[in-house]
This record gives sequence, C-alpha cells and structure tokens, in this order.
Amino acid sequence: QVQLVESGGGLVQSGGSLTLSCAASGFTVSSSAMRWYRQAPGKERELVARIDSGGGSTYYANSVKGRFTISRDNAKNTVYLQMNRLKSEDTAVYYCYAAIMGYWGQGTQVTVSS
Repeated sequence: QVQLVESGGGLVQSGGSLTLSCAASGFTVSSSAMRWYRQAPGKERELVARIDSGGGSTYYANSVKGRFTISRDNAKNTVYLQMNRLKSEDTAVYYCYAAIMGYWGQGTQVTVSS
C-alpha cells in the first residue's frame, strides 16, 4: 500500500526555519522523482522543489531558490524540505508528491508570522 505521510509543519516567525518530512511506504523514494508542492489560500498549487530519481538532481522554484533545500534519505525512505529564512508568503499547505506512483500526501500546514 502506497502512503506518503508529511510532518514538520507549524507556526514560525519570519526569518525562521522548518524542516518538512515526507515518509514513504509501498515504494522506494530513490526510484521516483519526488516533489514538494504548496498551496496558499485562494491560490493554485505550485511546485516548490523536485528531486529526481537515481542521481538526485534538484529543481527549485525561483521564489524559494537559495532558501529551501530538498533531500532524501534512502535508508529512511524519506524526503525532506529544509526551509530557511522563511517569509510570510511561504505560508501554505505543503504537499509531498511521488511522480512514479502519482500519489499525494495529506499535506502539512506551514504558517509564517511577520
């Protein structure tokens, strides 16, 4: 059974940091491109970061480049999103997505207070 479980969201002050986790089961994260998306109220879901399968090349949206880092731990079958220098505009529900399976996690709320 494929499952993605996100955790690590919460309330943080502007300039602070959070690390989101996406624990996978039913497949191996190293075999799939893994993505983090976010959706703010009233806005469309947008791609934040991606890590490819195999060699693990990465992609970041311009809005987060230099502040966010996507990584994976194959031993823990988990993908992470390290978020630094958070801004109020980063407030959103963050979702993990496994491209090979077409599965979404349930989302985790990130709220950045100014």
